[in-house]
Amino acid sequence: MNMRAIKPALLQVHSIIGLAFSLVLALMGITGATMSFEDEIEAYLNAGLMRVEARPTPRLTPDELIARLRAAGGVGKVSAVTLSSNLAVAARVRFVRSEDSSRPSSVYVDPYDAHVLGKPRGEDFFVTIRKLHRWLLLPGDGNGYGRTITGITTVCLVVLLISGLVLRWPPRAGSVKMWLKPNLMLRGRGLHRSLHAVVGTWVLPIYLVIASTGLWYSFEWYRNGATWLLSRPTAAMTQPKPPRGTGTADGRAIALDRAWSTFLHEQGSRFATAQLTLPAGAGTIVRIRSWVQGVSHEGARDEFRVDAVTGQILSSEIYADKTIGERILSSVLDIHRGSILGWPGKLLFMLAAGLMPLFMITGILLYLSRRKLKRVSRQPLRSLVPGE
Repeated sequence: MNMRAIKPALLQVHSIIGLAFSLVLALMGITGATMSFEDEIEAYLNAGLMRVEARPTPRLTPDELIARLRAAGGVGKVSAVTLSSNLAVAARVRFVRSEDSSRPSSVYVDPYDAHVLGKPRGEDFFVTIRKLHRWLLLPGDGNGYGRTITGITTVCLVVLLISGLVLRWPPRAGSVKMWLKPNLMLRGRGLHRSLHAVVGTWVLPIYLVIASTGLWYSFEWYRNGATWLLSRPTAAMTQPKPPRGTGTADGRAIALDRAWSTFLHEQGSRFATAQLTLPAGAGTIVRIRSWVQGVSHEGARDEFRVDAVTGQILSSEIYADKTIGERILSSVLDIHRGSILGWPGKLLFMLAAGLMPLFMITGILLYLSRRKLKRVSRQPLRSLVPGE
């Protein structure tokens, strides 16, 4: 195959896709970089709200906590409660979406008396950034066409990465200096090309990871395929998980305390933090996610689905028992943002995402300079035409 014949056509494809999707890619890169240290920023901003005075009196159970919040008034319907094994850590309560599909801010609550400590600072900001990153703030959020646009853009990023690598492949591919060292002594088009190509080589592996995991959130077929490929074909994995919004209480009262008691009996003192997600509608299934002390990333969690009427565990996923593929599936978000490698990985992925506007700017400048060079190259030919 003659690479010299392919490269001009490939350059056209690379340029057209880059020009069409560069703005969306730059926006996704900036917002992704902004969210890299979201947990650390929120923890710093809300350090005073997250702590309470440890007391000898027992803390309220989930049902008691919710009942007192409702009695105090001024709060919506609870959707989830996050509890800690640390006696000096506040509980966090989240609420269901309102009629206009917006979600009210969560609140930190004293687990001993249900006193509302305040709304988390920075939460609304990061919610907006997340919607911009995933759905471009377009109507419908995850159910709208913004999700499709970002998914297609992510596919185009993969095409740009592969085509850019082929276009850049030099005769002396083994020259490390040629691959990894930009020539900052150049000016104009030469400098733009050097930055675009060399910095692109630096971030290419990270962008491939970001793109391959980002597609998980855009397309159901991609998610289903990855699940089929990486999970074990056992009965537990092939059976669909009980949906939150189905089932009926059959006139019996749903007791979060019963589900919580079952969880504590199962986990004992191993958990550090646990999040109870309440059933939607007439459902009876409570999802409980738990993290142990010193967990390296958010995906390293255990998950239980408990019937809040009977207290029976319907399904359980223990992180320590998962295969490597199943651990990858549960840690897609951590891989996507680099947090699976700890804070150095998050910093590296943040810097790579933040560089996305560089490729937009240098790519546009290179395109404009190519057009200018073509115009200049045609001028001598036009001067030979009679009458000009």
